[in-house]
Amino acid sequence: MSAIPQSKSDEPSALWHALPWLLALAFFFLADGYHSLGVNILIMILFTLSLDLALGYAGIITLGHAAFFGFGAYAAGLFNLHVSADPLLGLAAATLAAAALGLVTGALILHTRGETLLMLTLAIAAILHEAANHMRDLTGGDDGLAGIRPGAVFGLFRFDLWGKTSFLYCLGVLFVWFLISWRVVRSPFGRSLDGVRQNAKRMRAIGTPVWLRLVAMYALSAAMAGTAGALSAQTTRLVGLSVFELLTSGIVAVMLVLGGERRLYGAFVGATIYVLVQDVAGAINPFYWMFVIGILLVAIVLFFDGGLMGVIETARRKLRRGGAPGAAP
Repeated sequence: MSAIPQSKSDEPSALWHALPWLLALAFFFLADGYHSLGVNILIMILFTLSLDLALGYAGIITLGHAAFFGFGAYAAGLFNLHVSADPLLGLAAATLAAAALGLVTGALILHTRGETLLMLTLAIAAILHEAANHMRDLTGGDDGLAGIRPGAVFGLFRFDLWGKTSFLYCLGVLFVWFLISWRVVRSPFGRSLDGVRQNAKRMRAIGTPVWLRLVAMYALSAAMAGTAGALSAQTTRLVGLSVFELLTSGIVAVMLVLGGERRLYGAFVGATIYVLVQDVAGAINPFYWMFVIGILLVAIVLFFDGGLMGVIETARRKLRRGGAPGAAP
């Protein structure tokens, strides 16, 4: 949905853009007892969206995006325990902390490319994992950071046992970040990064500050991932070492591939499908749900260009043009 349209007629309608948010609100009112599942989906959508900015739009190859998710989670948890229980202040602190981490690490590693960059991103996540494991007095080590008790949102809406406040809280945060992402990828800055992704040497030749723009996008992506981690800490009230693991980075990469890169709404589709398959297939047989995800991933990579969102976009264009023969997809 958010791929840059080929022509003005390809621009999605307002109703099309409103559809994911209307579905989320419908879920809130109709899915009693499943709000915690919805919260998990919203957090993973935001996490996937953050990876799409770095990997999809800027072409920054990373398998260590969990570093920012985990850093945001621990920052929010420690802020809650030692500074203030206000969830919005904690969210802001975690977002800024993750952005600072992304800015510093991005400045250090984004001079590299390919396998070297990939290994450096993994190394950063591994370093943070070991640091959190050994700083037991601060992080709880392998027992996790517990005792997080966020206060009421705006001093009015307390986090309830059923997850209703958490759902609306996460939905609101996701909406704000989505608007920021939409504006960024359609701005001259975002379009220049698309050029960098395709041919960095050519962009340097015309005077584009490639490294600076990559670092800026990496920091923005890190901030968004940190927000997702903070939401996870505040809604589950626990942070474990698994937030830094390679598996966490791998899961969000799978979600992005399922939904489709460089399509902001692809994060919505990929994360939702993954979490729902995990929940449903895991309930049927807890040992084979990854097999279902694997089959789905292989099928999408082999037969569907642009992930599931690419299929939806193609169908939308054909419906809008009446399925006229020869119409551009």
